[in-house]
Amino acid sequence: MLDDRVCGVKSVHIEVEELSEEQKKPLVTDPAKLGFGKVFTDRMFTARYEVGRGWFDHRIERYHDFPLDPAACVLHYAQEIFEGLKAYASEDGRILLFRPELNARRMNRSARRMAMPEFPEEDFLTAIRELVVREKRWIPRAPETSLYIRPTMIATEAFLGVHAGASYLFYIILSPSGPYFQEGFKPVRLYVEDVYVRAVPGGVGDVKTGGNYAASILAGAEAQKKGFSQVLWLDAKERKYVEEVGAMNIFFVFGQKLVTPALSGSILAGHTRLSILEMAGDLGYETEERPISIDEVVAGAADGTLTEAFGAGTAAVISPVSGFRYKGRDYQVGPGEVGPVARDLYRRLTDLQWGRVPDPYGWVREIGRL
Repeated sequence: MLDDRVCGVKSVHIEVEELSEEQKKPLVTDPAKLGFGKVFTDRMFTARYEVGRGWFDHRIERYHDFPLDPAACVLHYAQEIFEGLKAYASEDGRILLFRPELNARRMNRSARRMAMPEFPEEDFLTAIRELVVREKRWIPRAPETSLYIRPTMIATEAFLGVHAGASYLFYIILSPSGPYFQEGFKPVRLYVEDVYVRAVPGGVGDVKTGGNYAASILAGAEAQKKGFSQVLWLDAKERKYVEEVGAMNIFFVFGQKLVTPALSGSILAGHTRLSILEMAGDLGYETEERPISIDEVVAGAADGTLTEAFGAGTAAVISPVSGFRYKGRDYQVGPGEVGPVARDLYRRLTDLQWGRVPDPYGWVREIGRL
C-alpha cells in the first residue's frame, strides 16, 4: 500500500516512457560489482522550468545524456543543487524510504539560497515514488544494499553574466549500491585540516550545492596521500572549532553523552544527524549541540574521556573514527576500535531503514512492493 499522506498523491501529470525488454540494461545484482554511484538504472525523471511559465514537461524517460549549451549557467556560475536518499528492500517485500520529506524540504532551502526555483515538495515525493516503483527491479536485495536516489537541479540558460538563470532542469537518477563498508564495519583515521577550509558562515556550506564538495577535493586527496581516510574540517575564521568530517556530520562521545557541533551556517543539517539527536534519549544517551574545539577533542583523546567519535551521513549512516592527526601528532580515540555507541546507533538506524523492526517515530515510508 502506498503512503499517499507523505509520499504524495499524484498531483502532477507525469509522462512515462515504457521500455521493451530489449531496451533495458543488463541487471547488476552482485553487491561487489555495484560499488557506490557507478551503476545507473534504465530510466530517470526530468522536469523543466522557465521564468513566467513555472515547472512543466514532467517525464519518466530512458536514462540519457543532456544537451547543454557551452554557455549554460551551471557550467560557469555553478547554479546547481542536489539531494541524496535511499530506497530499501525489506525482507517481507516492501519498498521503503527513510524520511524523504526532509530531503524535499532541504532541497528547497538549497534552491532559495542559490537563487533557484523551488520544486513543489509533494511533486518531489511523487516523482521519487513513481520512478522508484517503476525501476524496482534495480533495488538490490542483498544485506546492507540499497537504491541510491539523487535528485538534482541545474541552471540551463545560456549566457555569460553573473545573475540567476531563467531556465532550469530538475532530474532524478537512481543507482543501485553495494554495502558502504565493503570490508566490514571498520573505523577510519582522520587528518585535521588547519590550512584549507570547506565553508564559511553566510556562505553556502549549509546547503547541498556542488561547490561545497569541489572545495573539499584537494584537501581530501592530500589527506589520503598521507594515509588518512577523511579530513576533519575546522572553522574558517579561527581554525579552532570542529565542523564536519569529509562530507558528513561529526559526533564525539564522552561517556554516555553525544556531542556534535551546533549548526553554524557553514555546517549541513544532515538527516542522519537529526535522527540520532531525536532518538538518542530513547537509547539512554544525552546530547549536546554546541561549538566543540579541536583542543577539547585532543585533550579528550589524550586523557581517555573521549571514548568514541564517528561521522554520520546518508551514504555510510555511521562511520566510526579510530584516531586522527593534528599538527603532526597522532591521537587515538578510545581503544581505536568500533565503539559500542557507534555500533548501537548503526544497528538501530539500519534496522529502521530496512524495516527489520517496528518504527516508533513514523520515519519510514512504504511506497510499494517488490
